[in-house]
Amino acid sequence: MELKPIIEVKDVGVRYGDDTILENITFNVYPGEILVIVGGSGCGKSVLLRQIIGLEKPATGKVFVQGQDLTSANQEEKRIIQKKFGILFQSSGLFASMTIAENISLLLESFTELSEDEISEIIDIKLRAVGLDGYRNYLPSEISGGMKKRAALARALALDPDILFFDEPSSGLDPVTAASLDNLIKNLNESLGATMVVVSHDLSSINDIARRVILLDKETKGIIATGIADEMKKNKENEKVYRFFNRIA
Repeated sequence: MELKPIIEVKDVGVRYGDDTILENITFNVYPGEILVIVGGSGCGKSVLLRQIIGLEKPATGKVFVQGQDLTSANQEEKRIIQKKFGILFQSSGLFASMTIAENISLLLESFTELSEDEISEIIDIKLRAVGLDGYRNYLPSEISGGMKKRAALARALALDPDILFFDEPSSGLDPVTAASLDNLIKNLNESLGATMVVVSHDLSSINDIARRVILLDKETKGIIATGIADEMKKNKENEKVYRFFNRIA
């Protein structure tokens, strides 16, 4: 039986004014996989992510999530679809004036009818899941960059999302901390079965976590390769693909 995609991106094009950033982007994301969107600077990786999660509306094409049309959805329909998402932004996106617990609580208060005690219990469970047990009353300024990413991930997990999105998760982290976060992402994927879409330019991270990779290209404004990172590294037939995965300038 053919596996049904959880996300379908169909002929998506993105323009800002007269500038075309992406065109004719088509791919599927399947349940439980880790798909990594890669490419050089300025190729539109994060722009594409914003279309997929509904923060922006593409100039052309559509995005479907579990068969529902996110692109044409009204505000209420979009809100229902986006409740299935957990998002880890590049900057972590934590509110500086709030404790880690308050950051997570805000999401639960906004989207659920849970009691204070129930919310508190969920906060403890999610912090334990990311290795931050005991840090609920810390402010973001009181913890390291890697811990901020973990705290933001705990918040992203708060509503038990079907799909997790990561925008450059290892950005700004030293190699050891980045590897630790990669391991956490893989472990959560296995334990929760959540589908994950990751934007990254970090080759070591890509090789470590990706089940499948799509490579964007700035010049063609589209996808030039899809597949397994290891196989792309050996692919000498497409020079751009080979150069990217082998760090050849």
